[in-house]
Amino acid sequence: MSRSQAATEVTGLLRAWRGGDAVAGEELLQRIYAELKKIASSQLKGERAGHSLQSTDLVHEAYFRLLQQQGTDWRDRAHFFGLAATMMRRVLVDHARARNARKRVRDEGAAPVTIQSRRGTEVELLDLDRALTLFAERYPRQTRVVEMRYFVDMEIEEIASCLEISPATVKRDWQFARAWLRTRLAGGTVETPGSTG
Repeated sequence: MSRSQAATEVTGLLRAWRGGDAVAGEELLQRIYAELKKIASSQLKGERAGHSLQSTDLVHEAYFRLLQQQGTDWRDRAHFFGLAATMMRRVLVDHARARNARKRVRDEGAAPVTIQSRRGTEVELLDLDRALTLFAERYPRQTRVVEMRYFVDMEIEEIASCLEISPATVKRDWQFARAWLRTRLAGGTVETPGSTG
């Protein structure tokens, strides 16, 4: 099954579930669980051996948080997984903060919690979160692009559909955000662009 066929099926299941179809809800869970598990495994592959948060834990917590978004009008698969990106980020960050707090209580040196970037290099998760939070204050749309692209590995066209912008704008946002975050994470000063599309 192609990615576009899968997207169409998930969109249909979301709409049926929203309309009260319990069977569609069960089938949706099976579909999105498999995708969320794949995303979670990808996010955690750069973690050190013995990392306490497993992909199943990440999926369950993200899914639980998604279920609490009952007032959300799921437009389509892209919209759903866009919110899943935010939930994955929050779960990972909350876990890293809790782990660091436990380490401080035991007065031990805490190794930083890292995740693997799209280029295969490790990024300290809390540093990335702080940079993204700062970035979001000025560039909320570009932050959503980063969450969808980085945390859920959504395609440019899916992000464009979810945010209702052009694929060209998504590409510009992604390029700008990567440059801004790279500079910030390297400890450099960040220049504001004249226009980010």
